[in-house]
Formats: sequence, structure tokens, C-alpha cells
Amino acid sequence: MRILKAKEVSERTSISIPHIRRMAREDRFPKPLKISDHRSGWLESEVLDWISECVRKHRQQAD
Repeated sequence: MRILKAKEVSERTSISIPHIRRMAREDRFPKPLKISDHRSGWLESEVLDWISECVRKHRQQAD
């Protein structure tokens, strides 16, 4: 299990960090885990699942 920094999540999804945080607040993206008082990160598995779901939805629309 790996925890990703905001920059890594942004690079993997091609979505800006502020937008990722906004989507997480709106329950449209996995919520970050609080690692310490000043650090948070996302579980890599949850980010990959979210990306897979986006691809699945896109392919369903294309059919």
C-alpha cells in the first residue's frame, strides 16, 4: 500500500491539485488521509480505482 502526494495524484490524473481537493470535498474523488499535522496523501489504490472507473464510464458512453 502506497500513499501518494498531491503532486503525484495530479500527475497521474492530469487534474490540478486545487481541483483534486475540491472534488474530494464534494465526494467526487477519494478523500486524502491525514498523515501528520501538516501532511496528507491519497492511497494509490483508491486513486487507481477512481481512474479505472472514469475509463469504464467513458467506454460505456462510447458504446
